[in-house]
Amino acid sequence: MAKTREIRAEYDRETIVVYQAYSDAIATPALAANRFVAPFSFKRMTWIKPSFLWLMHRSNWGHKKGQERTLRVRITRAGWDQALALGVLTSADGPVFGNASTWQTEFKNARVHVQWDTERSLRGAALDHLSIQVGVSRHLIETFVNDWIVSIEDLSATVAKIHRLLRAGKAKEAARSLPTERAYPVPSEAARRLWIDP
Repeated sequence: MAKTREIRAEYDRETIVVYQAYSDAIATPALAANRFVAPFSFKRMTWIKPSFLWLMHRSNWGHKKGQERTLRVRITRAGWDQALALGVLTSADGPVFGNASTWQTEFKNARVHVQWDTERSLRGAALDHLSIQVGVSRHLIETFVNDWIVSIEDLSATVAKIHRLLRAGKAKEAARSLPTERAYPVPSEAARRLWIDP
């Protein structure tokens, strides 16, 4: 049984996969350059998510305006681990912060924001565990683009195929095309600060 707060992702010894959804205007040049380039904004936070199905819920399988293209972004685990180490939760709830004032100060100065959202099933139903979103701020975004990204792949055709199968009532066949995500090991201090279950 999955834990309440646990990072699940597709990863290997050196890299981890995260997902982002963009318009054609951002996705097409990013794929050509194998990195994000204009009109991608380097002056605002960008959110990366290791859960494929959470992004499918958020982007409505690529049908939401401005999120038509699903990108599979492979980044270094060193970069991902750095983001987790710098992360501050978007809420003061839970055992991490002693009081709201401490959280507010840390959150205001954080270069990375971390949020937990309800994970989703293949059909979009809410599950009993949470999915992580990592927000890379403008203070770190050039490092993300220039140093962490290994490759960018367009998954839009695969997304459309899975969604067609799902709508046709072929859930088992659709599930076979999903990425394999497993528990990601998080260093103990980062796990404590991000309220990840032991």
